[in-house]
Amino acid sequence: MEEKFAITDRTKVRRLRDRGCYDREAVYKILDEGLVCHVAYAEGDSPRVIPTGYVRMGDNLYLHGSTANHMLKMAIRGAELCVTVTLLDGLVLARSAMHHSMNYRSVVIFGRARAVQDPEEKLMSLEAFVEHVVPGRWADIRQPSETELKVTEVIALPLTEASAKIRTGPPIDDEEDYALDVWAGVIPLEIEAREPQRDARLDPSIKVPGYADEYKRLKVES
Repeated sequence: MEEKFAITDRTKVRRLRDRGCYDREAVYKILDEGLVCHVAYAEGDSPRVIPTGYVRMGDNLYLHGSTANHMLKMAIRGAELCVTVTLLDGLVLARSAMHHSMNYRSVVIFGRARAVQDPEEKLMSLEAFVEHVVPGRWADIRQPSETELKVTEVIALPLTEASAKIRTGPPIDDEEDYALDVWAGVIPLEIEAREPQRDARLDPSIKVPGYADEYKRLKVES
């Protein structure tokens, strides 16, 4: 695959274009750090936006859910999808109301997905999803049964039309506002894991695994 995504009419960043990024590696790093995407599609005149988990494997984004899932059904029928992922890194407090902002890394993907029918690819994608959320978990848990696999739909969205938009750094004020007696700067934000909570029906002798006790969502530098 090319190192950069081709810029299309849909992926071209027009507002604050210097924040646009078409580098494939940068896009993949954002996707690999994120946990939730929003999938937009239209059914007739009715637009829908559905939040869901995802995982990237190679040059495809995989989504899964029940075979009764309406969004997945529409995707398999050929609906055009727009998938977004946003990572919020900080609140940017400027000296003026107009220039308050946020530091973020976001990705927008367009395309049509395919149903994953190969059993091996399907199982691999489900394993990848678990490992994407909690690395090390798959080896501990019961694997999906044939019945569970039959009632689970998986789709793959090719990563061929995508772009990122990134904002970093301090507030950008009007030159005359820098003299104002107002605090300005950035409040950094990140996902922080708290102490794991035991299931009430868990055998007391089972210890918290390291991947849960020491869980961290590491920031992937773009």
